[in-house]
Amino acid sequence: MISAETPAMSDERARDANPLIERVDALLRRHQEAAAGRDELPVLTEVVDPDKPRNVAALDAAAVEALSRELERAVLQRLERELQPALVFLGESLRTALREAVATAVARELQARKLDAGALAAKRSSAPGG
Repeated sequence: MISAETPAMSDERARDANPLIERVDALLRRHQEAAAGRDELPVLTEVVDPDKPRNVAALDAAAVEALSRELERAVLQRLERELQPALVFLGESLRTALREAVATAVARELQARKLDAGALAAKRSSAPGG
């Protein structure tokens, strides 16, 4: 008759003979030993009073100024990068509109003075030194 202890004994021997199980056991033992040294949990020891005025050093004017300059630089740099294509388009549109406005104003003035633009150009090219 086989006792209930016999299978347990053979399982234990097989377990001891397996090198992978030996390594896992060693790793678990090391982990348990390391954890045994850390019985205490870390706790917050500083009490912060929300009604107490904040530390003046935290609001150092030089640090605030430096942060402000850096933030302004970053915002302007990004804004320039984002707006550059629109500014190029607006510049070209402005030049075109200005050119058309000047041409219209000159034509209107010549018409008001009853001058022919072609005749004026011919006079100008026949003038000495021109």
